Amino acid sequence: MLNIPTQCFPAPSSQQRVSPSGQSGRNKVALKPGHSLMDWIRFSKSGKDLTGLGGRLIEVTQEELQKHNRREDCWTCIRGMVYNVTPYMDYHPGGEEELMKAAGIDGTELFDQVHRWVNYESMLKECLVGRLTPKATTAVKAVIPPPPVTGLTSPTAVPPPPGKDSRPRYDWFQTEATVHLVVYTKRKLPSSGCTTVDLEAGVLRVEVLLGKMSYMIYLRLADEVEENVAVHTAFSVGKIQVSIRKGTKGKWVNLGQPLESHNTFLRKKDRAVFYRDCVLVSKTEVNHNTYLFRLQFPRGTVMHVPVGKHIYLKALIQDGEIVRPYTPVEHNLAAASQDSDLYLMIKVYPDGVFTPHLSSLNVGDHMAVSGPEGTFSLHPLRDVTNLYLIAAGTGFTPMARLIRVALEDIETIRKTKLLFFNRREEDILWRCALDELAANNDRFQVEYVLSEPSESWTGRKGQVDGSMLNEFLARSDGSKCYVCVCGPTAFTELTVGLLKHQGFSEEELHTFQG
Repeated sequence: MLNIPTQCFPAPSSQQRVSPSGQSGRNKVALKPGHSLMDWIRFSKSGKDLTGLGGRLIEVTQEELQKHNRREDCWTCIRGMVYNVTPYMDYHPGGEEELMKAAGIDGTELFDQVHRWVNYESMLKECLVGRLTPKATTAVKAVIPPPPVTGLTSPTAVPPPPGKDSRPRYDWFQTEATVHLVVYTKRKLPSSGCTTVDLEAGVLRVEVLLGKMSYMIYLRLADEVEENVAVHTAFSVGKIQVSIRKGTKGKWVNLGQPLESHNTFLRKKDRAVFYRDCVLVSKTEVNHNTYLFRLQFPRGTVMHVPVGKHIYLKALIQDGEIVRPYTPVEHNLAAASQDSDLYLMIKVYPDGVFTPHLSSLNVGDHMAVSGPEGTFSLHPLRDVTNLYLIAAGTGFTPMARLIRVALEDIETIRKTKLLFFNRREEDILWRCALDELAANNDRFQVEYVLSEPSESWTGRKGQVDGSMLNEFLARSDGSKCYVCVCGPTAFTELTVGLLKHQGFSEEELHTFQG
């Protein structure tokens, strides 16, 4: 619902834009002059009253929220907080029609369907009316103190997945010099890992991603510890052990003091996004406009990003917090990284808002990085024979790790094929590595499609269409197929529509969003 307004994202000349015929851009409306993202940030910082309440924060009943459902008086609720989005109407790239879908109601689900990653709290903090209250009062009451706009809203617990005693549990044990936390997930775990541990100033936060669910341990430890962590996972039995060295030898009476959200098992989308401060270690050129960024986690952080998941980067740009999603890759296509750093392949758009900032970073600079997000699961691939990957531009990034896993870890997959769309030959990411992999592994094939090829290009040309997909997707008798698609929104929507027209079901498709 609340897309971050960007001046040109992707850039007009980028291959990440696809037209209504499948060749260029996101579904945007033309904004009036002076209504870019930076214009909105400046306007929201102007000191004007954007709530209509003279700076008061109030409790809002459902009845009161429903009254504000018009273009000239539009309130909406996101994760329990109510915002007056009326001043934002002319700045929203999706147009007022998209915002009006959530007028006078709880718009959380609509918001999450489009971009859970949008940092609406920073974007709309000057529009904050107050907190939605479940009480059916007849008046709107002032509340003091105001709720913090930090993203730490209380999550809502939901029943655990079906199955007897399926909720994870934890235990701990110690020696004179070490303390060990053990999480029993009661299910097999992906080989790429699913655990994120953060230890800072004696506070331990452990999050385990289990499908759509998130299990968390959150404690202020009982005594001082060294800020380095070791994580060992027994994937087949679902056991995770976190080991920490004590600051001084001795026996602890207990593990520590529980903090908010400790020992909770929630839907991941109900868990507040958590950021840690990372350092840029290196920035390597991949092609003329794309770089491989290597980020190092803090000493007390260990993060395993499951295949197909993405993270968010957050930065303060011209006094506004901007957030963007990126899918980690390995440092190369051949093998998994042996180090614990985070690698991101990012294309820089000169007239963008966020990527020029990334491009300007120097080694040693810092960046806020979230934990893993996303809905992709390897589970549907357990008995697939043919895996088809269709990517446009940097939509290749989630495919990179998936290719390696399909070839190395999933024996049932007999053939993995990548159909890779770009504008020009020089835009193709990791082309040499892809060609080498295809030459050395008969279970992998790659085809490139260029929309603006040179005269010497002998490969596929044009845009995605039904006949091209029909040639690419071979469905032989006895095969079980699965298709993953990633690219600009219009490209993805067109491709998925063509795939469904060819008989692929929802269960046979996954689209990477972001």
